[in-house]
Amino acid sequence: MTDRPLTTDLPLTGIKVIDFSGVQAGPACSQMLAWFGADLLKVERVNGGDVTRHQLRDIPDADALYFTMLNSNKRSLAINTKTPEGKEVMEKLIGEADVLVENFAPGAMDRMGLPWEHIHELNPRLVYGSVKGFNDDSPWSDIKVYENVAQAAGGAASTTGFWDGPPTVSAAALGDSNTGMHLLIGILTALLARERTGEGQKVSVSMQDAVLNLCRVKLRDQQRLEKAGYLEEYPQYPNGTFTDVVPRGGNAGGGGQPGWVLKCKGWQTDPNAYVYFTIQEQDWEQTCRALDRPEWINDPAYNTAEARQPHLFDIFAEIEKWLAGKTKYEAVDILRRFGVPCAPVLSMKEIAYDPALRRSGTIVEVDQPQRGTYLTVGSPIKFSTFTPTITSAPLLGEHTDEVLTELGYDADDIAKMHANQVVV
Repeated sequence: MTDRPLTTDLPLTGIKVIDFSGVQAGPACSQMLAWFGADLLKVERVNGGDVTRHQLRDIPDADALYFTMLNSNKRSLAINTKTPEGKEVMEKLIGEADVLVENFAPGAMDRMGLPWEHIHELNPRLVYGSVKGFNDDSPWSDIKVYENVAQAAGGAASTTGFWDGPPTVSAAALGDSNTGMHLLIGILTALLARERTGEGQKVSVSMQDAVLNLCRVKLRDQQRLEKAGYLEEYPQYPNGTFTDVVPRGGNAGGGGQPGWVLKCKGWQTDPNAYVYFTIQEQDWEQTCRALDRPEWINDPAYNTAEARQPHLFDIFAEIEKWLAGKTKYEAVDILRRFGVPCAPVLSMKEIAYDPALRRSGTIVEVDQPQRGTYLTVGSPIKFSTFTPTITSAPLLGEHTDEVLTELGYDADDIAKMHANQVVV
């Protein structure tokens, strides 16, 4: 793919990755490989490229933020892999690569003439990373899956929301980016295994499985419910009723520490003027002191978790009275001094302009030729020896000629491919 000088202080320097994926799950995985030093080549269709280049645009004729925020630090090769010349280029790339990432619909790679078995023959050392909606053993393995479909099938939707309402999906990308992070773990593991064996392998992650992996506490609760008939940390206990399935718990804490979203000063006009407040059993005395309610400390109606549970929402209502004159930031500043687990409910605007998130590199500004400066997420993983530099996502086919030259094609060959619309 490339023998150009690369930064040598990144862990994945020298690892060559073909990003044959689109939309979110695959690109989220490959983007992080690029942040950590891999030479990342995004292979795209000649007719428009990754569909997210055009989805939800805010600037006409510019790549959408959906694309730019998932494809930084990559190069772009736009090629028609359905042509003999395009397939030849792909096979050459595969022969030189360490990793290939794809998230096509089931069977698409086979129809392209690039099944895993053929890829493994071309390059036995290559690690093949694949995202699908369901795993191969699922009766639904042929279904095309998107974010909310995965949340429904993975158990997240049925356990999210309020008990008197329908199942609710999360705005967090539990199906897409979460699956990409699971695939990243699998690819890095396979690369380590290759160091011992010399052989690559196929790494598969289904979106259903990845969502379920984040819902393990709900699977825990299903088993507890079947044994006991109730779940004491849910709002339905002790006065509500339980069926034979894990109920939706609203904003209740899932780890046995009661918590709820509570109103702060200004909630009438600000939809995010709230804090999440958690009552920890071991910190009850400090919580009472923070709220200026010392009489609760030894009151038998309040001083144990079991005693508090029947009137937990009465307690939260009293806490809201204490919060009524305080902004969410003022409230958190007081509560943190007493060791109360809490946080302000931050809007995306507050997050975008949070100076601490900027300093840490969690939110970064990137320059892009078409749109100028935009915000994107940086690495959520922090290292002691390096900080990933986030660069712009490539324009469609921006590196096509560069890549073909690296593969040994001369100027006449490249010109002919352009003329025949094999590449752009």
